[in-house]
Amino acid sequence: AVVTLAIVPFGDVTHNGIFGASYGLYGIDVSIGILWAFAFGALAFYGLMLGGWASGSKYSFLGAMRSAAQLISYEVSLGLSLLGVVFTAGSLSLTEIVARQDQIWYAVPQFVGFCIFLVAAFAETNRPPFDLPEADAEIVAGYNTEFGGMRFGSFFMAEYINMVAISGIATAMFLGGWHGPGPGWLGPIWVLVKMLLFLILFIWIRATLPRLRYDQLMAFGWKVLLPLATLNALVTAILVTV
Repeated sequence: AVVTLAIVPFGDVTHNGIFGASYGLYGIDVSIGILWAFAFGALAFYGLMLGGWASGSKYSFLGAMRSAAQLISYEVSLGLSLLGVVFTAGSLSLTEIVARQDQIWYAVPQFVGFCIFLVAAFAETNRPPFDLPEADAEIVAGYNTEFGGMRFGSFFMAEYINMVAISGIATAMFLGGWHGPGPGWLGPIWVLVKMLLFLILFIWIRATLPRLRYDQLMAFGWKVLLPLATLNALVTAILVTV
C-alpha cells in the first residue's frame, strides 16, 4: 500500500525546470501506473494467507481463506472499473490521467465505473459491510485471532494504509486529482481534501450498514458486480473507438 501511494500525484508537473528536467509532487511517475498499483496491491493476499496459516488456528486459517476469496473476487471488478477511465484517457499513467481531467472529472462520464470502484474498494480493504474475514460472531477476529502486540498492530496499520492508498487512486482516477477552484498551488490541498472525503465515507458506511452474509458477498461479486464492470468496460471501449 505504501508503494502504491508513491505513484499518486499530489500536484501538477512542472516542465523546463533546472537543467530542463520535469518535476512533480509524486514519488515516482511510471507509464504503467495502474498496473503498478495492482501488482503491489495484490501482494497483500500473500501476507494474509501466510499470517492465517502460520497461526495454527482454525479460526485464523478460515479468516485468511475468506479474505483470499474476497480479494480475488473483487480485484477483478476493481480492475475492470478502472478500464473505462484508461480507455477514456488513453494512458495508464496516473499523472496523464489527472492532467486530462482539467475540463471534467471522470467520475461524471464514468459514473457507473465510479460506483463499481467504490463497492469493490470497500471489499478490497475489508471495510464494512464487507469485513467478513474479521466477523467476530463466526470466526472470532479472523486471521488476527492469534496475534497480539505489534504483530496485531501491523495488520491493522496495513489495512488503514491500504484505505489511504485506495483513496489516493480514486482521487487521481475519478475526482480530478489536483484540479480544483483557486490558484494552482492549492493542488496538493485539493488532493488531500478529496482523499479525506473518501476516508470519511469509509467511516460513515461502517457506522451505517450491517455486515453481509458470506454467500451474499460472493454472489454479489460474481453475479452482479463483475458482469456490470465488464459491460461498462465494453461500452466505454465502443464509445471511445466510434
